[in-house]
Amino acid sequence: MLTHLLIKNYALIELLELTPDPALNIITGETGAGKSIMLGAIGLLLGGRADTKVLYNPAEKCVIEGAYDVSGYFIEHLFQEEDLDFAPTCLVRREISPSGKSRAFVNDTPVNLDTLRRITGQLMDIHSQHDTLLLGSNEFQLQIIDTYAQNEAELRQYHADYQDFRKKLNVYERLRDEAAQIRKEFDYNQFLYDELEKANFQPDEQESLEQELNILENATEVRERLQLASEYLDNPEQSILQLLRNAVSSLNAISKIAPQYEQLRERAQSSYIELKDLASEIAYEQDSVEVDDARAEEIRQRLSLIYHLLQKHQTKDLRALLDVQRQLEAKVSRVLNLDDDIAKAQSVATKAQDKLLKSAEKLSQTRKKILPPIEKEIQKYLLELGMPNATLNIQHHRIEASEDGIDDVDFLFSANKGIKPQQLKNVASGGEFSRLMMTIKYILATKRRLPTIVFDEIDTGVSGEIAIKMGQMMREMARGHQVISITHLHQIAAQGSTHYFVYKDNSSAKTVSKIKKLTFEERVLEIAQMIGGKKPSEAVLQNAREMLQDQLIASQKGQTKLF
Repeated sequence: MLTHLLIKNYALIELLELTPDPALNIITGETGAGKSIMLGAIGLLLGGRADTKVLYNPAEKCVIEGAYDVSGYFIEHLFQEEDLDFAPTCLVRREISPSGKSRAFVNDTPVNLDTLRRITGQLMDIHSQHDTLLLGSNEFQLQIIDTYAQNEAELRQYHADYQDFRKKLNVYERLRDEAAQIRKEFDYNQFLYDELEKANFQPDEQESLEQELNILENATEVRERLQLASEYLDNPEQSILQLLRNAVSSLNAISKIAPQYEQLRERAQSSYIELKDLASEIAYEQDSVEVDDARAEEIRQRLSLIYHLLQKHQTKDLRALLDVQRQLEAKVSRVLNLDDDIAKAQSVATKAQDKLLKSAEKLSQTRKKILPPIEKEIQKYLLELGMPNATLNIQHHRIEASEDGIDDVDFLFSANKGIKPQQLKNVASGGEFSRLMMTIKYILATKRRLPTIVFDEIDTGVSGEIAIKMGQMMREMARGHQVISITHLHQIAAQGSTHYFVYKDNSSAKTVSKIKKLTFEERVLEIAQMIGGKKPSEAVLQNAREMLQDQLIASQKGQTKLF
């Protein structure tokens, strides 16, 4: 249950703190005083959309904080699944900065809005006038059926199987679509691959061929220059080697006289050996150089093919072109193996679908078997709420498996005798909707453990004895749940165990919404004013006092049955 609420810098609220009673909390006040503003702030705790326009002071951040006692509600698994610390007191906080940035925290751990909604969705159930409109929605009606059926385990299993099926179906459909596209390109890719495979390029082939061609195209000059260099080094008549041999001989004659002469002889001898080796290599290169026009043309053609394919595939070198070849090979092979992959993916998806349909059928059975009981129970309480001729039929249709199952339900309602039940959006008035929604909430409260239930003027369109019975239903619900009811009816206000009054304070330069907890006598006056206006008579005051005293007596007796 909600044990403490803090609202700071939100709309007309500068600072508001509330410590609700565990039972039935009544909130009243003048129109526009801020009751709905407070509900909007609570909506932010439940993951509602944030907007900087709600800042009371645009220069400061807005803070909404709720403390919840969650002991005994068996929701630890939610915290584990979201990797959050669990404690008997759960602290939820929402902040909106002046820049518009919104942050959410659960037990001081930052969370995204999906996680916030998942956690707080188990802490509070807010009924607003918007929910009355939702009552005509088939999806909302199905949620009512599921809550009544208490089929959470079947729902969880179905959702898991549905997600698994969709994942595997997506794999199959992606492969199928990919195959269609690849097959369109297969012939062209096969041609490109065959062209590169036939060329049989090697990674360093281009550089080697370009170097060889350069030599062949300059073969005559290369041979002449190598021959000239060879003659300089080793001409029989006069050469560098002959002169160097003479130098070595001269130094050899004096090498034993002093060590430095021996060092000179060794250096000359080393130079002689190096130049002799160089002369041999030059002679070898001279003999290997040939004028071969046929080989040169062959290389030109090969390089022309390389340059053409490099340009065609927009690559800078043969290594990149070989990468393209490998990619083409993979695409061609992919097509050849695609049918097997598609068949396997289709088989996997079919098995997942079979499992899904079994879960769907099991879930559907939990829904169908409770349709007659829920029709009967709703009509029972509608009778007590002044609608003796009300008829509710829940139609069920089987549909293709969707995220919510294979069931489609449609609530058909008639408030009057002799009128055929029709869809809710076509037949129910505001007061009829309110009574129907009150009945549904009352019934579901016994099926679902929710710490806090909030009613925002669910009493719209009702009055008199019916309002009294709606108040009694809220009081009864408050025996197992914390209930907060924003109301404009004195019959309901009198049923509360605690009464808060929302009002505008115009004492400063800017209007501020405030809330205060009423004493018994203040409650008497507020209820009397709700009955008879700003200046109630003594009789009205006495009537209000008796209503509150009757409520206190009923609470002390611990009434458990309403009707």
